Amino acid sequence: MRTAGVDDTRLTKQPGEQVHVSDTIDYYFTCASPFVYLGHRALLALAEKHQKTVAFKPFNIADVWAESGAVPIPQRPAVRQRYRLIELQRMAHIRGRDINIQPAHFPTDPTRADLCCAALVATGQSPAVFLTSVGEALWEKEQQIADDEVLARLLGEAGHDASAILQAASGDEAAAIRAANSKQAVAADAIGAPTYVYDGEVFWGQDRLDYLDAMIASGRAAFSS
Repeated sequence: MRTAGVDDTRLTKQPGEQVHVSDTIDYYFTCASPFVYLGHRALLALAEKHQKTVAFKPFNIADVWAESGAVPIPQRPAVRQRYRLIELQRMAHIRGRDINIQPAHFPTDPTRADLCCAALVATGQSPAVFLTSVGEALWEKEQQIADDEVLARLLGEAGHDASAILQAASGDEAAAIRAANSKQAVAADAIGAPTYVYDGEVFWGQDRLDYLDAMIASGRAAFSS
């Protein structure tokens, strides 16, 4: 059966067709995003469900916004700012997460936290637990994630050598990784955070995780523009 406007032959593998199935979900994020916080556990669960590896890619969201046309929250029309607050509550309810929609330390500079994630990746460690804790610190616990003392405690609680990672976060390699991720995100047509890329298809926003789940489950080829 075919649906008007949709080539449904792409939804399932056809006889003799070789559909590439990626083993990796590229995860573009910045630690200060509430939507990264709200979708993080759901992404990890999705990856585990489908036995996929998550490639953690902290990026500079300002670089992505410069290409996608997005602007910082205070520069957005008031109606969009109000709607964002409703969306945060709505998604927190759906995800079963607590959230302070106007935390004491937001906006904040996520650079140090992002670079800690880059340093963890550079040293072969997963930032998954640390990223969970950073989101909770900012969006639940009224903590300043731009503060090295806060980051050191969160790194230690996540099982990492806090001193070593913070030192590495100040180095050239971590900065280069974040800069490269930002360029890759732009090339992938990322619009904001979080962005997930699977088999070349881009999914913007944690509310698109169901779409990513459906793509992987169906085995369809990636759509493109």
